[in-house]
Amino acid sequence: MQTITNALQTVLDAITGAAAEYPMLGIWYTTVIRFVLPVLALLILLTVIRSLLTVPHIPETWAYISLPNGERVPLTHWENLIGRAKNNDIVLSYPSISRTHAAINRNDKGEWTLYDLDSTGGTTVNGYTVDGDAILEEGDVVSFGGVETVFLPLTVSEKRSQRQLRAEETRPVSPWGLLVLLTMFQVFTAIQLIVSMGEKATVNIPLVFLGLTASMWIYCLTFRAMRRVGFEMELIAFFLCTLGLSVTASTNPDDLLKIFLTMLGGLFGFMILCFILRNLENAQKIRWIMAAGAIGLLAITLVAGTGAYGAKLWLKLGPISIQPSEIAKICYIFAGAATLDRLFKKRNLTLFIVLTGMCGGCLALMNDFGTALIFFVTFLVIAFMRSGDWATLALICSGCGIGGMMLLKLKAHVAARFAVWGHAWEHASDSGFQQVRTMSASASGGLIGVGAGNGWLKGVFAADTDLVYGMLCEEFGFIIAFLAILCIITLAVFSVRACRAGRSSFYTIAACAASSMMVVQTCLNVFGAVDLLPLTGVTFPFVSNGGSAMLSAWGLLAFLKATDTRQNASFAVKLPSRKQIKQEDEIDNYTDYTEDYNDYMEDDYEED
Repeated sequence: MQTITNALQTVLDAITGAAAEYPMLGIWYTTVIRFVLPVLALLILLTVIRSLLTVPHIPETWAYISLPNGERVPLTHWENLIGRAKNNDIVLSYPSISRTHAAINRNDKGEWTLYDLDSTGGTTVNGYTVDGDAILEEGDVVSFGGVETVFLPLTVSEKRSQRQLRAEETRPVSPWGLLVLLTMFQVFTAIQLIVSMGEKATVNIPLVFLGLTASMWIYCLTFRAMRRVGFEMELIAFFLCTLGLSVTASTNPDDLLKIFLTMLGGLFGFMILCFILRNLENAQKIRWIMAAGAIGLLAITLVAGTGAYGAKLWLKLGPISIQPSEIAKICYIFAGAATLDRLFKKRNLTLFIVLTGMCGGCLALMNDFGTALIFFVTFLVIAFMRSGDWATLALICSGCGIGGMMLLKLKAHVAARFAVWGHAWEHASDSGFQQVRTMSASASGGLIGVGAGNGWLKGVFAADTDLVYGMLCEEFGFIIAFLAILCIITLAVFSVRACRAGRSSFYTIAACAASSMMVVQTCLNVFGAVDLLPLTGVTFPFVSNGGSAMLSAWGLLAFLKATDTRQNASFAVKLPSRKQIKQEDEIDNYTDYTEDYNDYMEDDYEED
């Protein structure tokens, strides 16, 4: 490590020495690189975004239901609703079948369970009435309201063909060229920061950016060796982290190493959470632990936390300061997601409403109303996906709206922020100071920015957190700042598209909740900074300076990664082992040989 540090110090001294001896060299470098970085960003992100939004999500077929007319209807999810209504996964248009008649669910082990959803005509398996649920085996005759069907598994040949088709049709873009371009972006950004800081530049800048590049390559090479091919989400995260580290180096160089180490922790946590989500049964078991974790983190902050400007947000553990509400976001989504069979047994939202009320109450007492708003929007998304009950949600929104109006009267600092909303220029020297400076800096950056480290907004309080969008616009330009927003929107759109082929409602609910949380958080950060919304003090995912926010962003990304069911694209989805594939191929080859032999014998018999 010392050898690497010494080598980087030598490079740092060479760059700063050359810039000091030839001032025009640094000026020319900045001039050129201001045009190069947006071009690299466009090449990287437009390719990644195009792959995420255009690659099809071909549903996986897990089994078949054979109808009386001989038609085989595929089961394309682990959880399948069956009934007469058009919104079911399998629509059986028979008068004796209820609108939502039954459900067929699969677990991680490949075992199937049939649920009767209080249907009028009833459900039987091999002539036995299903009272609640029943185990489903290959070849079982299932009667839905007197309509007899047969449950059929996929043959080995069909599994093999499906795997090959999905691998060909859903293959993501290759990451290697994009990794090279992103590496160039990171190297050029690091050099620009050194040039702009001059003698104040420390070895932490090349050290951290080298570590970021190495981490990115090691991650992709490791999982590519594990037969994974989809890295678009991670490339977006690494690009945004590059911007975040640049912002931190520009405003608080002493925090640079800490934020990088937190990013590594977030990446490690992302991988751990993805592996947990691979096993749906185990993921369900820890939902209560996650619910307790969300409440506990907020309660501890409320009791022992410290803060400023009227909000109690941080918890100090010796030299380390964390913001527990950021980690609570991950726990809250984990606790709110549910599988379809659980929704059968617990149709109401009482427990989830209690969890939300306790989290919201803690956040209100902490005066963290920006995070409370994010939790509330996430609650609406989860509640709607779990119940579809518009009336209840409308009632809850009305109650929260009344509570919000009362809040404006009781909390003076909240009322003050709303008072300046839309009138920042009228209060340019006092309550609208931050927004006015942010808008001025954003305008001064133009399309290509003034260069990383060359901006003046970094001298304004919270420039690298609440006002970070202004720093992006000023130092990197509107093109890159807009692409950063587009990245978050793309992740959200991808999660919605991927959910159509989702395996379980657990993954679908969690991904939609996580993406909505990221989008709302981004909107509050961006629009608040430019006075289109009240300034709420929330961060920009992956970009804002803050270790807890970085951990939270990577954690939310894990829920999105778990919905990516493209063939071999996500390590959050289990793949058949090489041994299993080999066994299937041997069975398939043996079956083909047997069929060919039987055909030959039949032809030979006919000739005789």
